[in-house]
Amino acid sequence: MINIFQPTVGEDELAAVQEVFDSAWLGRGERTKRFERAFAAHIGAGPEHVVSTNSCTEALFLAVRLLGIGTGDDVVLPTVNWVGAANAVAASGARPVFCDVDPRALNPTTDHVDEALTDRTRAVLLLHYGGHPGHVAEIAALCRERGLRLIEDTACAVASRVRGTACGTFGDIGVWSFDAMKILVTGDGGMLYARDPELASRADRDTYLGLKERSGLDRARSDASRWWDIDVSTFARRSIMNDLAAAVGTVQLRRLGEFVERRRAVVEQYDRGFADVEGITCPPPLPEDHESSHYLYWVQLRDGPSRDRLAHHLYRQGVYTTFRYPLLHRIAAYDSGASLPGAEHAAEVTLCLPLHQALSDSDVAEVVRLVREHAAHDVALASTGEGLR
Repeated sequence: MINIFQPTVGEDELAAVQEVFDSAWLGRGERTKRFERAFAAHIGAGPEHVVSTNSCTEALFLAVRLLGIGTGDDVVLPTVNWVGAANAVAASGARPVFCDVDPRALNPTTDHVDEALTDRTRAVLLLHYGGHPGHVAEIAALCRERGLRLIEDTACAVASRVRGTACGTFGDIGVWSFDAMKILVTGDGGMLYARDPELASRADRDTYLGLKERSGLDRARSDASRWWDIDVSTFARRSIMNDLAAAVGTVQLRRLGEFVERRRAVVEQYDRGFADVEGITCPPPLPEDHESSHYLYWVQLRDGPSRDRLAHHLYRQGVYTTFRYPLLHRIAAYDSGASLPGAEHAAEVTLCLPLHQALSDSDVAEVVRLVREHAAHDVALASTGEGLR
């Protein structure tokens, strides 16, 4: 099976894990702090602004809490999104308000966000679809103008930038994912950036049960008496990263540039392969000052049945595809009732193809061949009014 997502891990990651085993300390320690510092440098921030977590979802829950969002508040977010974002909002007592997206780019514009704002809106929670930055700079400016908080869900955009500024740092808080389906993987894990270092300091406490000081050993080394005593500053959960995940993440961060470069080459191969195919629309080109992480590559067909037939055809030929992400405004738990035509059209006709750095040129060529072959067949049958069997 040609997978849609696949991590790249090897001897360097194994060696880093072996070092952690040899140290006899597997929990949160110096390697986790080292990874936080390295990631902070990667996004152009000071280490005092960055805190690691055990997942991006936990970082989203933490972001909502840090900004004081709760009952009576609205948070605007694009409906093409992962449920973790809406869950973080809804669990706080606030209401997720879903906005539409551009039907081809699948990112919201400032107009989409503006149309969804209410007199109770406290924040915007923005996703960078497929790793493309989208209109993040303009939406950040809109939030500043309206006095709104901006949270960036940068799970897909670990290496994405606009005019050199890292996605995740345009707003008040940014969060990243390092789960097994992402570009930079730690198995599970996440990172949180806060523009205000005091928020980051609070996040650091809140990822470890609200304890003001985590380590009794550190207090013992500083000659404190009764170093085993603890002081709880707030009621919080335990959501820390550990040194095993951080050791893998540190190696992966060093390799991130080569990963993204290979993904870019796959995207270019797809673009060339589909450029002249009737009935296939490729993602829109990036603006010159945008850099994408190339997390997703999607094609769009003329209608829903054509998309579904292509997905089933590829699966039968050993190519796994999907559509990311299910429209949140259609999920009953969020009780939205909104009509968002751009996203609804995109959800009917869009198919995400395999995109990861482990794809060989022959893998990509095979995907292109199968899509072209099926598209030609589909177009021919459509011209006769028949359907594919």
